[in-house]
This record gives sequence, C-alpha cells and structure tokens, in this order.
Amino acid sequence: MGFVRIHSTLHQFPFLPNHIFTNITNQHSKLRLQRQQHLNFIKPISIKSNFATIRAVSTSSAMVKAIRVHEIGGPEVLKWEDIEIGEPKDGEIRVRNKAIGLNFIDIYYRTGVYKADALPFTPGMEAVGVVTAVGPGITGRQVGDVVAYAGNPMGAYAEEQILPADKVVPVPSSIDPIVAASVMLKGMTVQYLIRRTFKVERGHTILVHAAAGGVGSLLCQWANALGAIVIGTVSTEAKAAQAKEDGCHHVIITKQENFVERVADITSGQGVDVVYDSVGKDTFEGSLACLKTRGYLVSFGQSSGAPDPVPLSALAVKSLFLTRASLMHYTAKRDELLEAAGEVFANIATGVLRVRVNHRYHLSQAAQAHFDLESRKTTGSVVLIPDGAGQSDVSDEGCVIVRARAYDERPMTMSNNTCGCEGTSDEPVMATGNKSARDIRLQTGKTSSLQDMYHDLRI
Repeated sequence: MGFVRIHSTLHQFPFLPNHIFTNITNQHSKLRLQRQQHLNFIKPISIKSNFATIRAVSTSSAMVKAIRVHEIGGPEVLKWEDIEIGEPKDGEIRVRNKAIGLNFIDIYYRTGVYKADALPFTPGMEAVGVVTAVGPGITGRQVGDVVAYAGNPMGAYAEEQILPADKVVPVPSSIDPIVAASVMLKGMTVQYLIRRTFKVERGHTILVHAAAGGVGSLLCQWANALGAIVIGTVSTEAKAAQAKEDGCHHVIITKQENFVERVADITSGQGVDVVYDSVGKDTFEGSLACLKTRGYLVSFGQSSGAPDPVPLSALAVKSLFLTRASLMHYTAKRDELLEAAGEVFANIATGVLRVRVNHRYHLSQAAQAHFDLESRKTTGSVVLIPDGAGQSDVSDEGCVIVRARAYDERPMTMSNNTCGCEGTSDEPVMATGNKSARDIRLQTGKTSSLQDMYHDLRI
C-alpha cells in the first residue's frame, strides 16, 4: 500500500498529552512519527483519544505526459514521456497547464550552459494553468483558480505539475492565459531590468540588442512609454519593421551596419546611458564601446555564447558599470514577485505592452520549437500548448488578440494581425495622448503590490 497522509492540526489541541505520541512510537517502532502538523505513516490508521481524532487519508498519483531530458544536447534530447505526479504536500498546489512559455533559458539548461540539479529533468520555467488540488494548510488558493508562475522550480513542460503555492500569482480575468504564459517570465524580466537594475527615465538613451525578440519587444515598448530614446539592433528587415512598431526610434540591422559606429552617429558621439544585452559574445565588447561615461551594461543572456572575460581596467576608461542580472534574484521575495507581475499585467491591460504570440506548438513538438528559437526563426513570444488542450489553440504561426478592459469600462483591444487571421485593427492605448493619472501611475510602475494592481483592474 502506498504512503498515506495523516491530517492533524496539533496546535488546535493544546491539551493533547505527550504520552500519546510516545505510545504510538512504541507500537510502531519502524515508523518515524514526529509531532508536527502533518505526519506520514506506512499504512492507514485511526488513532483516537479523549482529546482528538487523527484521521489518515490515502494519497494518489497519476501519470501525465511531459518533456524529459536524459542527456545534455541538441533539441533531439527532448523526449515525450509519461511521468508520475502525486498529490501536493504542505505549501504546494497541483496545476494543470493550459499554456507554457518557451524561453532561451530553457535552451541553456538543455545544452548544459546552466546546470540542472539532476538528470533526467523536465525543462520549462513559465506556465499558466488551473489549480486542480491544494495541499494541507493552503489558504488563498483553491481548485479552479487560474494562476501563472515564472522561474524556479523548473518543470513547466508537462501537462500537470506540483508548484509551491507562494511562487504562483493569480491571472487577471482580462488577460488571456496564452498571453499570460508568454509574458510572465519575459515581462517580469523587463520589469526588473528597466525599473530596478537600471531605472529608465524620460530622456535616457538606451540600446536594446535583439529588439524584436520576446524580451526585446516588451523592453522597447515599456522604455518608450517611460520616455526613453530607444535604439534597437535586429538581424533582418522584417525584424526591423517590428522593432519600429514596438517603439524603437532607431533600428540597426547588424548584418548591414556596424552597431557601434551607428550608435555613435545617433548619439553624436556621446554614447548611451545603458545597454541591455542578451546576445553575449557577439555584442559584448561593442556594447561596452557604446556606453557614455558612467554608463551601465546590463547583461542578462548569452544567446551567441559566453562573452570573453573583461578586465576591470576596461571599465575604468569611462567609469562604467557592469552587471549580470537574473530574474530569480529580483523575485525571490513574495512582495517583489507580486509587484513585478502586477506591473506587467497592468501594462498589458492599459495598452502599454502589446504582446505578440507569433508561434504556438504542441507540447510534444518542443524539440521543433527549440530548433526554431535557436535558429532565430521566431519573433515575439513562443508558447507550447499541452496536446490535450485542443487543436484550435495551436498553429504553426499565429497571433493572439489581447482583449482587456480599460478604466472607463469601455472594451480595449490590442492586436498583431500579421498572420492573416481575422482580428481587430484598433490601435492600443499607448504612452501618448490623454491618459489619466492612474494610467500614468501604472505605466511607470509606481504601485506597491499586485493586490493594488488587481483592484485597479477591477478583477
């Protein structure tokens, strides 16, 4: 018989004698019984006293489909397999995923750039799903809630997964789950990059590498809304057009121009206040050269490989600042997580951010999705849809129409109608024109918590 969980809230019974626990231990010498809120035994039992009844309830497990990595390597190491998933324990919830975000960090783990705790492992660090079970003692979450998460623990490439309850956030009803899954990790990355690592303000000039990528697209839009002059680098004409739509004032096609020389021309030799570099080896030295005196180089990725070591003396030439930032260190605390997610959702709802979900794949096709992302065949966000979610949710390429509700209760729409599907052509509310003080407050991220955001969004 499998393990069972004995449910007992011992603090509710302050008069429960200690000798009861001693007797139990003596009678079951092979079992480890500890005086704590939840006790585990080998077989179901019912222990009665004059003070309390401790009830044993059996747990269950089920098989679900997931992507597994048994060895480090290319996309071909992503295997579609059955895995066992149990019941949530203390502080945990079980979530049935509706949409899973694909990010370059998934490739880093698959290729060994970042080390997973052990092999085999299930990749994926971003998803939105429905709560299907809650562990003992959980408050604030219940079965049926739609929640999102981004970051550790890894394991999103699965039909269902167990998550710490304090690592998920509720998804506003105005945000499509596919959009939320595509934007949680990328959006919160942008939030910490431009709000905390280097606080972008009106009048700053910034350089964004990979401006048409998932993070780059959102970063350019948000920085433009804050009043910055945005310079973006891309690899193709098509991506240049998208970067301009996303708020880049100047776009540099790196296959046609030297971005260091072009930045010098744009800034009249002054350089930029900050460079946001997710490319790494191919752009790192040039990024340093683009900075003005006391400028910031914010490295947050290395899609082209790890940069060569840089001597400190190279920074001294212009008193430069260099940081290698990670989302996990900016959302480790619950209040920081809520603040970051709240700003992202609020900026989607107000139209500051237009989310492009240009590519969707079945979860079982994760290998193809990885190949396309590595080959730079994608723009905007990429999501994986669990195979059981329905064919209508998946296409090789498509767009998601984001519908939200504005503060005056009129419906507000955003679209990226580049795939030929029927959709709205209404322009989103951006950071220009007449906006209320509350709109500007959300735009600039000047709120304290996700609860405040949710109140403003009338959820």
